[in-house]
Amino acid sequence: MNRSHRVHFTPGHSRHIAILCVVAAICVSCSGGGSSSSASSSGTSAPSGSGGSGGSGSSGGASAMSADVLTYHNDVARTGQYLAETTLTPSNVNAASFGKVAFLSVDGKVDAQPLFVSNVPVNGAAHNVIYVVTEHASVYAFDADSNAQLWQRSLLGSGETTSDPRNCTQISPEIGITATPVIDRSRGSNGVMYAVAMSKEPSGTIHQRLHAVDLASGAELFGGPVDISGSYPGSGANSSNGVTTFDPQQYAERQALTLVNGKLYLGWTSHCDQGVYGGWVMAYNADTLAQTSALNLTPNGTGGAVWMGGGGMASDGTSVYLLDANGTFDTTLNGQGFPSNGNFGNAFIKLGTSGNLSVADYFATFDTVAQSANDADLGSGAAIVLPDLVDGSGATRHLALGSGKDSKIYVVDRDNMGKFNSGSNAIWQEIDSQLIGGVFTTPAFFGNVVYYGSVGDNLKAFPISGARLATTPSSQSAGKFPYPGTTPSISANGSANAIVWAAENGTTAALHAFNAANLAQELYNSNQSGSRDTFGAGNKYVTPMIAHGHVYVGTTNGVAVFGLLK
Repeated sequence: MNRSHRVHFTPGHSRHIAILCVVAAICVSCSGGGSSSSASSSGTSAPSGSGGSGGSGSSGGASAMSADVLTYHNDVARTGQYLAETTLTPSNVNAASFGKVAFLSVDGKVDAQPLFVSNVPVNGAAHNVIYVVTEHASVYAFDADSNAQLWQRSLLGSGETTSDPRNCTQISPEIGITATPVIDRSRGSNGVMYAVAMSKEPSGTIHQRLHAVDLASGAELFGGPVDISGSYPGSGANSSNGVTTFDPQQYAERQALTLVNGKLYLGWTSHCDQGVYGGWVMAYNADTLAQTSALNLTPNGTGGAVWMGGGGMASDGTSVYLLDANGTFDTTLNGQGFPSNGNFGNAFIKLGTSGNLSVADYFATFDTVAQSANDADLGSGAAIVLPDLVDGSGATRHLALGSGKDSKIYVVDRDNMGKFNSGSNAIWQEIDSQLIGGVFTTPAFFGNVVYYGSVGDNLKAFPISGARLATTPSSQSAGKFPYPGTTPSISANGSANAIVWAAENGTTAALHAFNAANLAQELYNSNQSGSRDTFGAGNKYVTPMIAHGHVYVGTTNGVAVFGLLK
């Protein structure tokens, strides 16, 4: 069908960035099993052509060093750490010197995390750029130094609107772009942003489309967009003649897009568990937008949607890890310990990515069937991949962790995840009774500490020693975070000046900053200076993004920008 390419430029904002700086190299170790995250696994990275691991822009005669934020939670391991922050420190992040410095207005809710790219050529000049996507299906590019809008583009086809909320309040009042996009600077002439948009024709037909957007102009690349479809052998939900079919109207792309080794990975959730649906994961070629594989995690059952609280599938550079939600799980296992009918509902899953997508390993709780029956699923929260850790015997361990509605922290060995045992959970480590509420968020990792923010709970720090998490938190915030809890992000200058940032949902939202070494020390929150730093109601998906000396927080109608006060 005909799809319009609507790109709007705001004139008069082509100020050239004249200074390029080199910042300290950023190393986020997340290798495992003899592999490591490669340069093609997008995350916090060096801008191409900068001559170093970061770029800088000039603003008011002062240069700020920065590194790109190209994917959800900064890297494919989903650690949430930004290690190139040279401006913000525990000594200057306080109500006297830090606060809201700008607001980037857009045309809809900002559920996805904003992204940052330095030194992008727009209208013939280089800019540091903040990219924002909305539930009104728009992509915005803002100058990170002046906050001026550079361009805006709708990803709707001609005559289309965004989707209605599909009789579900989880994404409302419209569904456009929910998932955090992913950016690859190495592709196209100027770099590419990949995003999924949901739209509706006047006839009511629903589309899910994958877009590849030029960073400099917003134009579509690689022949996109492409309509997303899929099929997989099975007799489960929405099947006919032994084949299950992906129905675009039954799903939303909520979890962030993942890019590893030239392939894009998409995971699909249902609308309020309504209707007939399965657990779909898909892979696409980043150069051609051609689908390379589609996998149904419950091909002979139902459910198993990929939600993960808006987080993204994690990767060690080779395999992809996810938690799926309530759905059919076969407690009868085959000779390899896998579900006999191929149904992996409510499980912690390792996907093999060589060739067609397949389940390479998994962990399911001993009570997984009861969890699914009670909608107490594991898949409400997201996974992260930990860096290589040495255990008490000197062996290197390759670990990942995740949590769900049962409030337990599950740490799995990526080389042997534990599979299913009806009597016990045969995994590397399980921590019970330390999180007050269910987990609908993504934890963070920095400096051998894991940070968790469950529903109605304090933000908590769990140090790691001997490849095991402490069984009680070493520190916690004084205040608690209402539903859905909080996904922390961390800024630091290498290993120094670490700050944990956390967004609080609610009628009046808030941005909090804590000393990473002691969460009991709150450095700042946006509601402590009257109305000066407030930014309206919260969004449950919001994850703070730190870059370029600023913190960016999505809202119901834009992005609040925080930084040092002039």
